[in-house]
Order: sequence, then structure tokens, then C-alpha cells
Amino acid sequence: MNQAEPEFCFCTIAFGKKYRALALLLAQDIERYSPKTYFIVLTDNPSDFNKQPNILAFKHRSQSVKFYHDKRFAIAKALSLFNSCIYIDADMRILAPVPVDMQWIKKVGITARTCEIMPKKYAKVIAGTASAKLCREFQVTKKAAQKVNIDLENENVKFVYEYLFAVTKDSGKELEFFKQWETLANYFELNGIYDGEGNAIGLAAAKAGLDVRLSEMQGISFFKDKTELVRIQKGQSKMEEMSIYFEQQKMLEYPKRSLLEKVAAKARQSVTHLYNLVRLRIVTLNKFDFYYR
Repeated sequence: MNQAEPEFCFCTIAFGKKYRALALLLAQDIERYSPKTYFIVLTDNPSDFNKQPNILAFKHRSQSVKFYHDKRFAIAKALSLFNSCIYIDADMRILAPVPVDMQWIKKVGITARTCEIMPKKYAKVIAGTASAKLCREFQVTKKAAQKVNIDLENENVKFVYEYLFAVTKDSGKELEFFKQWETLANYFELNGIYDGEGNAIGLAAAKAGLDVRLSEMQGISFFKDKTELVRIQKGQSKMEEMSIYFEQQKMLEYPKRSLLEKVAAKARQSVTHLYNLVRLRIVTLNKFDFYYR
């Protein structure tokens, strides 16, 4: 790479027709606003991206029950090619030019657009006002932390909101991070927690000694539907200016389908879910004490 080219890439996962379409839309944003930056995509159908020059698409079969923890494979692939990568959800957008020389991404470890210490993440649980789902997530997270000898109250242990964060290599610590993430991902999924992978990311980083820091990630102007709705409610954004992004996402994420197509999609999801559950049970038997006692 010459000096005019960034030393980082973007990366994501895109499984299924609608997420491949959303990833293509995001790739066009990256091509426009960060024209010399590659976009690494792990997907079930790489051929859909053949005509998008800034995408490096790799065939991937999901290794997690509901795809969420497969983010680690996209990040690992990206770091095998670049010193730093920015993970971004496929259904997000880039809204403005991205500087080539962003100083914050040069810091080793994880830079998160949003993260918080665990006591803050689970403040409602501690206060006794949390939902049953959040209480269950906290109990599993607490047990997972004990399994890997991590103190949840340590201020260096953070929940990483996984929609947008960067990882920069740190003398091999990132490799241990991926190893720990895999172990923890299996534990959470065995206990019925399929999303909230920010728990596993934070615990894995702490175990690997990989620093996690909060940052505005200056230079990354983005659209994420839920975040944008909050910003609009606070008067920090205007619906009339952002409506095109909401409309484009809705069109791709919720396309019109026949009843037969809906039934077929549901059946495929059920089969995939069952297969991944069975696979999870099998691959975790080699660490029986860790996972089942």
C-alpha cells in the first residue's frame, strides 16, 4: 500500500438475500466516501458481490446458532489482511467522507463507538427493575465471567455494543481474543443467549489483555436506524433529511414476498437453527467440564 491508501478496512457478515443487498448498499457508500478502502464480507453467497470492486467477499458457513458471533470470523479475516479493521453491521450506512489518517484507529486493541462497564450495563438488574430477559443474560454473563476468572466489576471489563467498533492488532493479543471469544460464544449459546455478543467480546478482550476504549470514532459518520430514531427524538437529527435511508433499508429488509416464499424461508431458518444447535452440542463435548458443569 502507498501512503495515500488507508491501513484499515471495513468488514461485516452478510447471510441471506436481504443482508447481502444491504451490504451492497453499504459497499457503495464506502466506495463513495472511502474510495481506497476495502470492505471484507463473509457471506453465504460471494457471487452476489462480484461486480462491487471494493468488496473482498469470502464464503463462510455460520459457526454460531443465530449468526451474531460470526462477527469474529469477519474481523479475523480482515486482520489477516490489514493492521486494523472497522466492523460495521451490514444494515448501516456511511454518510460522509472518511479520513485516510484517523489517529484513534492506530491505538492497539478495541475502539468502540459505544461501550460501558458491566455494572452500568446491568444497572437495572442490580436495582431489581430489569426484564426477565436481561436478568437471564446477566446470570449467564456472571457465570461465564467466573468460568474464565474475570471480575465483572473490574472497570476494565466492558460490554461492547457490537454494531460499530474497530480492532487494531496488538502483538498477537488479538489472536487470543478470538480464541476466548469462541469459547465464550459457545457458552452463551449453550445457555440460550444467542445475541448480546457484546458480553463475550468484553470478557474475551479482558481475558486476552486487549484494551477496550470508548471513542466517538471521529471521521465515521453513520446511519443506524435505531440510533437515528433516538437522535431524531432528541432533536439531533431531522427525519426529513434521513427518511431516504429509512426507506431504502425498509425496501431491502422487508421486501414483498409470496406466502410460499415466506414459508420456505421460515423452514430454512428452522432447519439451520436445528443444525447449528446440534453442531454446538457436539463441538463443546471436548470441554465437557467447562461447558456442562
